[in-house]
Amino acid sequence: MGKYKLTWRDIKLEDFKTYLFAMFKAFIPKKKIKTLDDLEQFIQTKSAWATQVTLYNYLKTRMGTRYVLHFDNDEFMSSVNLAKWNIYSVALQDLTFFTFSYLKVNFNYQDIHKANEIFNKILDDEISNKMPLDIIDEARKSFDERLEKINWDGYYQDLPFNPSALSLYKWAPIADELKTLDRKIVLNSMILKWDVVKQEFKDLIQF
Repeated sequence: MGKYKLTWRDIKLEDFKTYLFAMFKAFIPKKKIKTLDDLEQFIQTKSAWATQVTLYNYLKTRMGTRYVLHFDNDEFMSSVNLAKWNIYSVALQDLTFFTFSYLKVNFNYQDIHKANEIFNKILDDEISNKMPLDIIDEARKSFDERLEKINWDGYYQDLPFNPSALSLYKWAPIADELKTLDRKIVLNSMILKWDVVKQEFKDLIQF
């Protein structure tokens, strides 16, 4: 990410609006998850939510009120955008594996191959949102590697969101000496957001 790692033009205003809007989502009626299309939408939107809220909150916490001043810094904006897409690519994997593992164990859902189909459909959709192609390619490769090793019967209970939490820690454009101090807080912040998503999924699923 170059030399710019702070101790936002690629990040669009819409991204920041999503971050702010997420603060009020608790008041919006939730749609039940009854079909694979519903599940795909849930995985895509909630992965984006978890990524954006945790990343932007971390930057705001570390930089304070000064973070707004960096909206015009192209290099910093590029770093944040790179971080966002890399974290999101792992978040998608984690939530896809979690939801299908949960469905298999708790709903006796057998069409597990649909996990791969949904994941790749989401990535295809993100091309139009300018998700970098190299990150998409790496995400497909990583998903396939994890797919070969996954234990569907236990994944949803076995620290299912650790990879994306570690990805937040890795990619956040904060100086390494500060990130080291923040490691536990950063990882916990992502896990807490995923706890909200997990409970929402359990409340909404009606397969």
